[in-house]
Amino acid sequence: MSRNFFNFVVKFEKIKKMSDFIIYNTLSRSKEIFKPLNPGHVGMYVCGPTVYGEAHLGHSRPAITFDVLFRYLNHLGYKVRYIRNITDVGHLVNDADEGEDKIAKKAKVEELEPMEIVQLYTNSYRQNMAQLNVLPPSIEPSASGHIIEQIAAVQQLIDSGFAYEINGSVYFDVEKYASVHNYGKLSRRKIEDLYTNTRDLDSQNEKKSGLDFAVWKKASSGHIMNWPSPWGTGYPGWHIECTAMSTKYLGETFDIHGGGLDLLFPHHEAEIAQGVACFGHDTVRYWMHNNLITINGQKMGKSLGNFITLNELFSGTHPLLEKAYSPITIRFFILQAHYRSPLDFSNEALQAAEKGLERLLKAVALLDELIPSADSSMDVGALKEKCYAAINDDLNTPVLIAHLFDGVKVINSVNDGKASVNAQDLVLLKQLYHDFTFDILGFKSETASGGSDQEILKKVVDLLLNLRVEAKKNKEWATSDKIRNSLTELGFEIKDTKEGFSWELKK
Repeated sequence: MSRNFFNFVVKFEKIKKMSDFIIYNTLSRSKEIFKPLNPGHVGMYVCGPTVYGEAHLGHSRPAITFDVLFRYLNHLGYKVRYIRNITDVGHLVNDADEGEDKIAKKAKVEELEPMEIVQLYTNSYRQNMAQLNVLPPSIEPSASGHIIEQIAAVQQLIDSGFAYEINGSVYFDVEKYASVHNYGKLSRRKIEDLYTNTRDLDSQNEKKSGLDFAVWKKASSGHIMNWPSPWGTGYPGWHIECTAMSTKYLGETFDIHGGGLDLLFPHHEAEIAQGVACFGHDTVRYWMHNNLITINGQKMGKSLGNFITLNELFSGTHPLLEKAYSPITIRFFILQAHYRSPLDFSNEALQAAEKGLERLLKAVALLDELIPSADSSMDVGALKEKCYAAINDDLNTPVLIAHLFDGVKVINSVNDGKASVNAQDLVLLKQLYHDFTFDILGFKSETASGGSDQEILKKVVDLLLNLRVEAKKNKEWATSDKIRNSLTELGFEIKDTKEGFSWELKK
């Protein structure tokens, strides 16, 4: 390796250090340079699913968004402790303080134990995440596995004077908290407006105020999931689990808390209040929220009945779908939009994502076939700088992907003999596309996502086309034409080349 090339590689690697990583902090409503609490280490907590049904397209967005963040922080050299919880108790229907637990309700319908429902849909969620190439978190704690920690957190709230017990239930005193602290600072809601918009609830005569929320609920005789506590048999409120588990594994102050925009109020607002009440200070330094996926402009969700499960997307069995879409196509679809922008579902958008992904992966595969020239008409360093500038600007994946496609044009031009790349630049180009396409964005090649089935398909088609080559040599034209025509009808595009043949499956 020449000294000039060595110096160029060193300069090339420094590009990612040239600009700071900037993220949008929902709390300040501004972009901020990310500086972790402890140099070299990052603590990150993301709200996971309530496991009472199959994961849908809406669930894929926070999972993929914060997977890219996790991947990029690791890529930058940070040691990341990533916590994503499983909510398996305490989340009541309509996100309320009264009514049935979502999991207990599903258990009654399915005639199963609640923990059977939890296990069934936790397994399904994890399988879907693996299909989407979402890396598992460092720790995946469940609410039901941390009842002791939640009881301790509730006791801290009582001891601080910001929670009160009545008839075996414990409520957070929002009015008292708001008299000292800024309740509503994350969602930009004013306490006066909240009073005006508070609905009359059946339990309001029990609470001091309709704004107060449950941190521990007394279990009624028919409530299936319950635990003993200092206040009687009951179960934790929805909000307290995240305060208890995030601080257990990340400490009283940690770097990043993520989740969907729909959790901003009341869930995350309640978390802030609970954290301040327990510890006397904010526990989270950077709040990050992904926007929602919509169908015809309406939020996708189980409660609205307008959702498409990931399994339906992968199999094409939902009536709104024109065809099945691969998990990596869904990932590409998600990352084509900035995580803070709304994203509307349509078959056209998914089909465009499918074609875009195919084009990108074909170009990446083509890199291994390019023959370097003596000179180079491509500035790989400039491309890399643009890619890092995009990802450093609050995970701007659509701009990053656009830059990668600019490089795809050059790769195709080199392959067609219309541009050139020297050996040094080719090595760097391969590293660039490997880092961003696979390691950071988390895409996988068709053979990687399809595994042995793809390999078997290739062998079968190659076998048929080799038989066609033999038929042509023997002037068996009818056999040759039959093989070609049959494959064409099945969707294969066949090209005769000097070496023999090439083919691809058109979608």
